[in-house]
Amino acid sequence: MKSITIKGSKRESVGKVATKALRNAGMVPCVIYGGNEPVHFSAEEKAFKKLVYTPDVFTASLEVDGQKTTAILQDIQFHPVSDRILHVDFYQLFDDKEVTMNIPVKLTGTSPGVLNGGSLRFTNRKLKVKAMPANLPDFIAADISGLKIGSKLLVTSLFNDAYTFMHPDNTVVVQVRTSRNATAEEEEAEEETTEEATETAASAVE
Repeated sequence: MKSITIKGSKRESVGKVATKALRNAGMVPCVIYGGNEPVHFSAEEKAFKKLVYTPDVFTASLEVDGQKTTAILQDIQFHPVSDRILHVDFYQLFDDKEVTMNIPVKLTGTSPGVLNGGSLRFTNRKLKVKAMPANLPDFIAADISGLKIGSKLLVTSLFNDAYTFMHPDNTVVVQVRTSRNATAEEEEAEEETTEEATETAASAVE
């Protein structure tokens, strides 16, 4: 998985007054969990742009006072009006310890059901997986080239040895639902098939 570097400094005080002063200075209060004890630090708000405002996922390489820590974004709080970042929680990664993370799903291929007028329903755009940090994927590819009208792609179809899906086996990732136009086209296709079969049978009799 790709990584983004964020540089910060340890916070000497974690009180409300100090936190407000940080935010006024364009800094974001942060915490790293998962280690022996939480690490409180702050970083420039603009440093989070590529990590937060994107549909992709990344690990974070945190450099706090010269000490590097690899982590994932665990939680983020936004201001209800301005949408500014108020606080960020990170979870430290260890090479020998599995971690759970939401990974985006990217569709590949072209669905014949959609070409015939069906409606594509992308039910789960992200899936929760559990894996060693080295096995976390940038995205999960879901091939929809076999989806006809009425077909569903379940999470079991996306099985991968590198990670485990934290969803029930019957979880629907994407499906193609019928529509009026699609129904009409299907009926026409069935009529054509019937006519062809009739003509073939008549030819065989002759």
